[in-house]
Amino acid sequence: MSSDVWEGGLRCLVTGATGYIGGRLVPELLAAGHRVRCMARSPGALRDHEWAGDVEVVRGDVTDPASVAGAMQDIDVAYYLVHALGTGKGFEEVDRRAARTFGEQAREAGVRRIVYLGGLTPAGVPEKELSPHLRSRAEVGRVLLDSGVPTTVLRAAVIIGSGSASFEMLRYLTERLPVMVTPSWVRTRIQPIAVRDVLRTLVGAARMPDDVSRAFDIGGPEILTYREMMVRYAAVAGLPRRLIVPVPVLTPGLSSHWVGLVTPVPSSIARPLTESLRHEVVCHEHDIARHVPDPPGGPIGFEESVRLALRRVREARVATRWSSASVPGAPSDPLPTDPDWAGGSLYTDRRELSVDAPPEALWRVIEGIGGDNGWYSLPLAWAVRGWLDRLAGGVGLRRGRRDAARLRVGDSLDFWRVEEIERGHLLRLRAEMRLPGLAWLEMYVDTDDDGGVRYRQRALFHPHGLLGHAYWWSVSPFHAVVFGGMARNIARTAARTEPAAARLGTPGG
Repeated sequence: MSSDVWEGGLRCLVTGATGYIGGRLVPELLAAGHRVRCMARSPGALRDHEWAGDVEVVRGDVTDPASVAGAMQDIDVAYYLVHALGTGKGFEEVDRRAARTFGEQAREAGVRRIVYLGGLTPAGVPEKELSPHLRSRAEVGRVLLDSGVPTTVLRAAVIIGSGSASFEMLRYLTERLPVMVTPSWVRTRIQPIAVRDVLRTLVGAARMPDDVSRAFDIGGPEILTYREMMVRYAAVAGLPRRLIVPVPVLTPGLSSHWVGLVTPVPSSIARPLTESLRHEVVCHEHDIARHVPDPPGGPIGFEESVRLALRRVREARVATRWSSASVPGAPSDPLPTDPDWAGGSLYTDRRELSVDAPPEALWRVIEGIGGDNGWYSLPLAWAVRGWLDRLAGGVGLRRGRRDAARLRVGDSLDFWRVEEIERGHLLRLRAEMRLPGLAWLEMYVDTDDDGGVRYRQRALFHPHGLLGHAYWWSVSPFHAVVFGGMARNIARTAARTEPAAARLGTPGG
């Protein structure tokens, strides 16, 4: 292996950099003086991160030995931050195979340490009684520890930070329901941890001695029931005291649908989270402090972690969200770039019109679409489509936006994901709703031969089977209203808001 250090730092490989923790770990490693390589299935999804120019990005998949082997070359510390958070059939086998591949390739490449963030498992509970999600995380930890590479397995319960799935679940349940009939797991004792302490520990774990290879429990300074967490959240957020009535009849499946109904977290992700709360998840040791010392004053307490998270939310400074990573089961195929694509039918709905506003004003409206700004046509129809998607197990329309004004490649945007941005010219969204096919929505800012501003919009659909064709033809009669109205309203909004933007000196796109 080449030199152990690079300007005093280590060479670190981060998998899962498009996800919630990985996307926040990368800048922390850079700040600590380490050199970072990110492995991603879609490297373009990292292009717009502030730190993108400071890291090496390689294409790879943890289930593909060849790509993992290439990513491991000249690496000191390899971070394994990928999980199949969905509940699709076979996800445990996928996790097992990926972890085995990762460990084998790390050993072959001479990697000094693997660092893995897993879940805190309850003491004394047979593994067969654990949720499939927790059971798989525990197994992944064992596979990596058995790889022959010194490994640090960090086991955390609920992570509190702006944008985390656990925090969003807690936040929306508490804010939207002043009176709650809740599952019995609200009585479960939990040891939450602030995301800042998770990141601090992940960074510190890189320099553990070579003879340390084990799992460590990590948690904050307090043990609370989920009910106490909701009551304390309400106090920090300035909300009236919540009335919480636990009932024993809500099964994990019903609980996940209940969470999916009230919060932006879809039931496919809510289920593993709620199943993990059936048993007490409390740290039984704090040995990590021997190798990664606690900061002055100790780990961050629950109320302070909520306060920090809420400040980031209110200041629109959420770096990553639970939805940063692709949702399990969501389509990920990129838009075919060949105009004569021979992959089958590709239905298209095109709209184009002149806009009485500068290009910058039109781009501001395009980049600000979705979330609280909506979709500029038939809000009720979009809301109904979102509800139908959630009923079908999809993400629905309530994921919103990471940032109120700016988008970046890879961002989730309601039930879309940003596939491409050419700032000031093109925004391409890929549908992640449940559909019998693949769908994209493109919005362009162009100029005509006379220098006038043109808005172009294109919706595309690649059907899967007969059902896909039937779906397109069943909804096409509504396109004039939905897509036509959307184009007209975007143009009107750009023309209407431009005078005010000019007066305020709002910067362009």
